[in-house]
Amino acid sequence: MCSEDMEPPLRPLIKVHDFEGAQILVAEVPELDPARKPCYSRGAGITKGSYVRVGDGDRRLSAYEVQMMLSSRGQPREDEQIVSGVGLDHLDAAMVDALVARLRTSRPYAFKDLDRLAVLRRAKVLVTGDSGEDVASLGGLLALGRYPQEHFPQLMVTFVHYPTETGGRSTERFLDNVTLEGPVPVMVRDTLATVRRNMSRRAVVGGAGRQDVWEYPETALREAVVNALVHRDLSGGARGAQVQVEMYPDRLVIRNPGGLFGPVTVDSLGEEGVSSARNATLIKILEDVPLPGETRTVCENRGSGIRAMLDSLLAAGMSPPDFNDKISSFVVVFPNHTLLGEETVAWITGLGEKGLTDSQCVALALLRQEEILDNRAYRNATGVDSRVATSELRDLVARELVTQTGTRRWARYQLSWRTTSTKGQSSRADRRPELLVALGNETLSRSELVTRTGLSDQTIRRWLKIMRDEGSVDIVGSSLKSRHVRYRRTYQDLLFHSEGTDRD
Repeated sequence: MCSEDMEPPLRPLIKVHDFEGAQILVAEVPELDPARKPCYSRGAGITKGSYVRVGDGDRRLSAYEVQMMLSSRGQPREDEQIVSGVGLDHLDAAMVDALVARLRTSRPYAFKDLDRLAVLRRAKVLVTGDSGEDVASLGGLLALGRYPQEHFPQLMVTFVHYPTETGGRSTERFLDNVTLEGPVPVMVRDTLATVRRNMSRRAVVGGAGRQDVWEYPETALREAVVNALVHRDLSGGARGAQVQVEMYPDRLVIRNPGGLFGPVTVDSLGEEGVSSARNATLIKILEDVPLPGETRTVCENRGSGIRAMLDSLLAAGMSPPDFNDKISSFVVVFPNHTLLGEETVAWITGLGEKGLTDSQCVALALLRQEEILDNRAYRNATGVDSRVATSELRDLVARELVTQTGTRRWARYQLSWRTTSTKGQSSRADRRPELLVALGNETLSRSELVTRTGLSDQTIRRWLKIMRDEGSVDIVGSSLKSRHVRYRRTYQDLLFHSEGTDRD
């Protein structure tokens, strides 16, 4: 059925697994490449036969959501479309002059010998209109226009500050309600100023003493606002929707029309080399347009914005943002709390574990708040790469600080019984006695020790290494790298315990 009734055809990997004394049939359906989405029922057609899973049910994709998926099959060109009746006189002259000068300096091979109009044409700020005249492109108008909202009223930013965590009730008065308009550089500046005006400052005590800092790091806010404005969908179906910024007592939400574009997924956000631009021309122009009153340009166009956002939050001791790709929109949620406060640091210290890395401490603090982590969330929270994240998560499992469910990319981690006691502290588990009893006078493999003790393989591996270093356990025959390696108690350990028994 999957291969015959669906387009493109699906060929799931089907396996039979033994589970709790019974056999279950498991079908794994790999996610399609973005260039092949959506998958739909041939009989119903792409518009009526495309669905998305929501909770325990299916919801038919809207025509706009289908359009969003189809747009990922190529490079959208909405930002290069002509804006009829809008010429050079609708653009801010000072911003235009600054762009032309910068392009001639930074790219002399492409712009140095061109006159002003030719520079703007090559940069696609101006394009050829229906009658052959120079008119502004949509990207050019949004980047440099005096007032783009004269022609596209909803291509703006709205900011609302709610007094409660629920927000949006009809009887509830806003603490602030602002509309931000103008070209993209001006909207970025004014949005940041508005958020800053509504933020509180909190005290942080560090090596340099007491410091008052904003609730949200400026770098994280700037990157999120810029991303929302430059990566938003500009197609006809989305021009009636604005970028929305919502502030609540416990979080800040930034939402833009249009989900993630191209090969970028929520799992790959922030990873090196992963970048895709829906509005390539707009972003290319803004790469050389400074923010008002600053030397910094609106965007670097290097795919480094998300990483900068995560790093600034980590440096501020805050939780990473929650990214939510909803096909028709993309949402970033910044939690408003300190990750490693005094109480959390005391809790980690009370675990009695030596040698934890800074990133492992951050992960434990995050698990204490959010209960479940995966490899991607660990990387986003700590800034380490996938290899280090996997190694450090395994070490936390081996220390019995967290437990793992699932394997490979489905692996999920949560705090273990050791770290969820009512007082939030626990004594360090010493597994030496259990392993020595299990070994007795035999030679056993790790898998046999797992069976006898009920401990995880990671925990067995960790304690065997400790006991080998101490001289109470030795390997028999094969090297440590062999899967057939076996372990036994050393003569020294047996003699020590024998003498102890005689003395008793």
